[in-house]
Amino acid sequence: MADDPLKSLDSASLRSASERQLNTLAQRIRERMIEVTAQTGGHLASSLGAVEIILAMHSVFDFPADKLVFDVGHQAYAHKIITGRNEALSSLRSLGGLSGFTRREESVFDTHDSGHASDALSIAAGLALSRDLNGTSEQIVVLIGDASLSGGMAFEALNQIGNDRTDITIVLNDNEMSISRNVGALSLYLAKARMSRPYTQARDTVEGKVSSMGKVGKFLVNAGEAAKGSVKKLVVPGMFFEDMGITYIGPIDGHNVAAVKAALRAARKSPGPVLIHAVTQKGHGYPPAEAQPDVFHGVGCFDPTSGQPSSKADCQPSFTQAFSQALLKQAERNERIVAITAAMADGTGLSAFRRRYGRRFVDVGIAEEHAVTLAAGLALGGQLPVVAIYSTFLQRAFDQVATNVALQNLHVVFAVDRAGLVGEDGTTHHGLFDLAWLRCIPNMRILAPADNAELRDALETALGMDDGPIALRYPRGSVEPLPGNQEPRAAQKLPVGKAIKLRDGRDASLLAVGRMVGKALATAELLAAQGIEAAVYNMRWVKPLDEAAVAEAAAAPLVVTLEEGTTVGGFGSAVLECLAARQFGADKTGAPGGGSGGSGDGGFGSAEASSSGDAEASGCDSCCADASSSGGDCPRSPRVLVLGIPDEFVTHGSTEQLFGLLGLQPEQLARSISDALSAQTAT
Repeated sequence: MADDPLKSLDSASLRSASERQLNTLAQRIRERMIEVTAQTGGHLASSLGAVEIILAMHSVFDFPADKLVFDVGHQAYAHKIITGRNEALSSLRSLGGLSGFTRREESVFDTHDSGHASDALSIAAGLALSRDLNGTSEQIVVLIGDASLSGGMAFEALNQIGNDRTDITIVLNDNEMSISRNVGALSLYLAKARMSRPYTQARDTVEGKVSSMGKVGKFLVNAGEAAKGSVKKLVVPGMFFEDMGITYIGPIDGHNVAAVKAALRAARKSPGPVLIHAVTQKGHGYPPAEAQPDVFHGVGCFDPTSGQPSSKADCQPSFTQAFSQALLKQAERNERIVAITAAMADGTGLSAFRRRYGRRFVDVGIAEEHAVTLAAGLALGGQLPVVAIYSTFLQRAFDQVATNVALQNLHVVFAVDRAGLVGEDGTTHHGLFDLAWLRCIPNMRILAPADNAELRDALETALGMDDGPIALRYPRGSVEPLPGNQEPRAAQKLPVGKAIKLRDGRDASLLAVGRMVGKALATAELLAAQGIEAAVYNMRWVKPLDEAAVAEAAAAPLVVTLEEGTTVGGFGSAVLECLAARQFGADKTGAPGGGSGGSGDGGFGSAEASSSGDAEASGCDSCCADASSSGGDCPRSPRVLVLGIPDEFVTHGSTEQLFGLLGLQPEQLARSISDALSAQTAT
């Protein structure tokens, strides 16, 4: 190999490389990862821990003819370097650059678009079945972590793989961690396997002790295969998998390239499913990441020498920090509060709650469906559960939210973190759909606070309700406080279904929720400089919608809705439905607090979606002088401009870059609104 082995790296050179060369390459790959992620941020600790496994896989199998499936894909940086993307690695997670996960559009070596846990075994089972139906012979290889293996879908896939004797190689990367340290019975089982001695030594020891028990003991030893099988079940790691019909190899040292290669070769020769249990260290080879693997799981920019994070100019506490502090204060006053998360104690801000109120904290592991249904059981038992899960992961529990919680109108508070654009993690992690799918669930209420003070108010409001589910959705990161919220103040209850008007204006009405409220105010300032007076409403409640505020806003020639979520079925849709219902005098019932903002039939004029994700609606030309006293009939027929995330998956990049890409920065919003008003005047 050349002086820098990364420059001449390809699959063929790996298959002919010596063990010494592979070890040198592993060290160089780690250096490259640290060098890049210090500038870009990323999932460093996970990728550091999987280097030798990935090198061994590429040196034994013939990818991309064989298929390598990553679970989550956040450990795939070595895979990217090996498969021709080393030079581009410096663009990792940047707009237009490499994704932090595997992406089919990036490389033929990336078998599927990864990002969510526990799906790789199902993908692999489908690929294997397709192979068998096609009569081809490619090998299917899966790399899955011990945390992902605890997810329900992984067990569902194992059930089929073992039953069908699917010819597949599974490498279990066991580092005892997901983002936080793993929990649950499977984690304990794997820990026992890690500490076990080889089967033959353990079996001989047990049989010797049993024989010393006299006639009864000798009888048990002489009972044949049944007794040996019983002893084996007691002392052999991996019998759980063996009993499912999956051959188990391990545990082996996942940082020993030779050992991993030997296990992979054995698996390749063995018919049917094989699971290789490889024990690794998250953050291996970089002392700061070894010492704090949770911090370096998803790390921002840092000093590669010390591992210390780069300083940030933004000193505002994040929404997650504000939620964490507010929940602690609430828990001091209310002993019924129980906090639940799904392997995200650190990410959702619940680590402090866990330390202070351990008996009232539950981490269910990667099991969002179970987390929500557990909350339903707690509510039935008289507790007040708060379920804190990222928006993109809560999607997995749609049925449980609808059927187990909302159908019974149980008082469960959903803290929906990372709602909206999350930035560099990209398509699989943006929380763009929660407003749309939560809105359609009866009994559900949705609050979208605009800043930290309103998030504290929202939690105070949600916990103080008598019954029924409520979701508080808030984004990643921080925002500047709204006017009036700059100074600390006590949390206060918000009137249910009531918006607040922040600015007057007769030319246009801007109706915004969440982080878009601040952008609406900035947009109004830019419009004012053009002589356009725009009213700004902080709607707060997406459901129940403040229909009186919508009617008042409709007195302006143009109504603009602003949301950090999909425009298909989201907040803007709720406003359009509300206006349509008022125009046709439809009965609006069925939502808690009065009015769903979406139960009217018919449409408000015609709607046309554009490529930028906005929609315009125009209706009749009649209007009422007094919008708020119209009694439910059409008060005004304004044009409606729905601005938010278009009907597409959004790429990765910084959050502010993505806002610009989507036309949602104040300058762009002001231009869109000005153009819409000009077009309206022209017609």
